[in-house]
Amino acid sequence: MATRPDTNMAITAQADVRGEFRGVAVEYTARLEAFWVLALATGLRRGELLGLRWDDIDLDARLLHVRRALQRTGGGLRFVEPKTASSVRAVILPRLAVRALQRHKRDQNARRLALGEAWREQGLVFTTGIGTPIEPRNINRRWGQLRVQSGLDSLRLHDLRHGCASFLLAAGIPARAIMDVLGHSEIGVTMNTYAHVLPELRQEAADAIDELFGT
Repeated sequence: MATRPDTNMAITAQADVRGEFRGVAVEYTARLEAFWVLALATGLRRGELLGLRWDDIDLDARLLHVRRALQRTGGGLRFVEPKTASSVRAVILPRLAVRALQRHKRDQNARRLALGEAWREQGLVFTTGIGTPIEPRNINRRWGQLRVQSGLDSLRLHDLRHGCASFLLAAGIPARAIMDVLGHSEIGVTMNTYAHVLPELRQEAADAIDELFGT
């Protein structure tokens, strides 16, 4: 059963989060800036982001394919099938994400050239400083440091995924489309998880009727 996000967290204050998150991304301009941007702009899970290869992304077409996830198991780091069959999906990239990935790719290419033979090429989008997969727990540690520095103490990494869905719902995007973006197996999961956004949308719908008919 889906866990409902805490409605008291900053992620539900959409205007505030937009501004705060922009400050976070600007503040941290090293290897993980594009990671944070994609987490919020596409709603991909941590393991899905860490499993991305450049072959999965067509920046010109603004298209990203989720085909695998990176997980730590008893045997170490492994690339595994995504969480469910519906998690294997194509996601259209917002231009914000495309620009972040373009910068990230340029920076990665520069590091590769600078390191020469020390770089261990695996085709990954998000890597350690030498090209190897990132330990998932290190992402959480870095996010924990970053959110404290930015005054977002209550914002968990997974809340960026919730934020993506909340923004899309508030923008009037159909729940079915949001389900596809997030890779949920059933539309009920999407609706139950983000039900807290719906009352505000219903109010906006009523206000729109009043405005349309001049009442």
